[in-house]
Amino acid sequence: MSLHTDPPAAEVHVPAPGGGRLWAERRGTGSPVVLLHGSGMDSRLWDAVAPALSRHHDVIRYDARGLGRSSAPEQDFDDVADLGAVLDHFGLRSAALVGLSMGGETALDFALAHPGRVAALGLVGASVSGHDWPPSPETTAYAEARRRGDAAALAELELSVWAAMGRDAPGGELIAAMVEENAHRRIVSEHHLAGAPARAAEPLLGTVTAPTLVVHGDRDHPEIAAIARRLAADIPGARGHLVPDADHYLPLRSPERLTGLLLRHLA
Repeated sequence: MSLHTDPPAAEVHVPAPGGGRLWAERRGTGSPVVLLHGSGMDSRLWDAVAPALSRHHDVIRYDARGLGRSSAPEQDFDDVADLGAVLDHFGLRSAALVGLSMGGETALDFALAHPGRVAALGLVGASVSGHDWPPSPETTAYAEARRRGDAAALAELELSVWAAMGRDAPGGELIAAMVEENAHRRIVSEHHLAGAPARAAEPLLGTVTAPTLVVHGDRDHPEIAAIARRLAADIPGARGHLVPDADHYLPLRSPERLTGLLLRHLA
């Protein structure tokens, strides 16, 4: 039996810039923390982290445009503007931002554009805008699946490349469900995201002012490991941490370890 009673969660729908809505959940009290998931996922990525984090913080997580329970985009949108809309909706002048993969990229871009609104950064298996990904068979296959609009192929690639530990590892069934349920939505969403402003955070890492924690799993993609090293080296004062036995879906593979790291960083 758990020794803790997790704070209740309230679901809301945040008006999205340009139309539509973003599904969001808020729970807990304390300093605010916003959780951002990666592409092809949704906020269920944080199912094993958000309740424990909310015992100490005001925790908000939301589904990115077109994914999970958020409405599909009908025009080009900007994920950084969407994050700003979430903060504004909840009346937050600033918050800590914790993002995985694409969510980490969005958090970092937001921190560069609005430094006064970011109290701290947690970059988990994060990508970074402006990074030159080396060509590989998998990136070619991703591009072809997107070109064909082949959701099944895209989901299969996502699970084989990024969820390398498989369905039998912790969180495996939920990871597979998220990826498969969001594959078609991801294709639609990324088509409209392609019109968002081009950003390049990588050359600007030295100007980040928020206290930053950089985390990645020891079984994540090699390029994510390379990005993590760059983030930890170039962001002033950043601390890097390698989590054992975790692939790209680290919040579901090793939630207790990640929660502990975040609580210490956000204290």
